[in-house]
Amino acid sequence: MDNSSKPFLQFDPGDISIPRFHHLMLGAIAPRPIAFASTIDREGRPNLSPFSFFNAFGANPPVVVFSPSRRGKDATTKDTYDNIKEVPEVVINAVTYAMAQQVSDSSVDYPKGVNEFDMVGFTMEPSDLVRPFRVKESPVQFECKVLQVIETGTGNAAGNLVICEVLRIHVSPDILDEQGRIDPDKIDLVGRMGGNWYVRASGAALFEIAKPE
Repeated sequence: MDNSSKPFLQFDPGDISIPRFHHLMLGAIAPRPIAFASTIDREGRPNLSPFSFFNAFGANPPVVVFSPSRRGKDATTKDTYDNIKEVPEVVINAVTYAMAQQVSDSSVDYPKGVNEFDMVGFTMEPSDLVRPFRVKESPVQFECKVLQVIETGTGNAAGNLVICEVLRIHVSPDILDEQGRIDPDKIDLVGRMGGNWYVRASGAALFEIAKPE
């Protein structure tokens, strides 16, 4: 059906609820890569949580960014945010299709101090350069130091932009092609869509377009 003749709907942030505006944003800004972030507090207690406000941001120095937003119900900060304020280090683990259900399970708002590695069945792997643990089951793990945290607000669901410099990348040889590059089918990544939807970034979902010369 051709909808081109129908007028667009307009939504301003102050005119609808925060969850409604949030759902519109996430439905349209997709697929989004998932930062499976491992942090640790000053007492050495690990935390593991997924965040789909995440992306690469630079190559020299190598920088990634993600946002552990404030809770939508009461504007309190999450354990990941609290931890990086205490210990400014993080490991970002790639999320594959085989890990998707466990990653979703780890997003439950467990009480502070609960080890999500144990709760969902992932293996803690010691890092080389930072204190937070790596997820052994993830085929790519980025050890990072936190350069800066930018708070965009203090209200419900306000974002906290965490800017991280990558110090070391761990890559499983099982996901590489003959040229030593990451093969998208072998890594079998998962991206986040709106609502409860995800996307599997492999197989028929992939297509290639050559760069113009």
